[in-house]
Amino acid sequence: LQEENASLRSKVNKLQILAETQADKMRKLERKLEENKIKEEKEAQDLEAMVQHVEQNLQLMTKRAVKAENSATKLKQENALLQAQLKNYKTENEALRSGQSASLAIMKRNADIALQNLLTVITRSQSSIKQLVSGAESLQLVADLLKSIDRISEIPDDGQ
Repeated sequence: LQEENASLRSKVNKLQILAETQADKMRKLERKLEENKIKEEKEAQDLEAMVQHVEQNLQLMTKRAVKAENSATKLKQENALLQAQLKNYKTENEALRSGQSASLAIMKRNADIALQNLLTVITRSQSSIKQLVSGAESLQLVADLLKSIDRISEIPDDGQ
């Protein structure tokens, strides 16, 4: 009976040691799980902040593109007006050449001024068109970035 009792005590001791070992493992796994949860929450917050930043940049670039487009439209209208004026000045210049040589110098000066204005408008419109194209390229880049963010958020976790 004593031998059996000693054998059972030995088994009980072994089971207690095994239970303590498993309890330690369980505590370690719980700590690791909590650390992973905290890490995932921080990553989610960082990702959300990045998405908000990208959205703000997208809105800003959209405003810039709209402004550049409006500016390009105004410059095109001004360009058309100046071209019409230039045509009128040229017609008037030709009329003056045929009969009135005194007014010829004034017409030439007016035509030169119109030409300078036209060249200025053309230069400005080219710059605005370049800005518009640049803005469109930036918007495309942001759209591609947002697509890649969606892909990242859809990737399943292998370990969980």
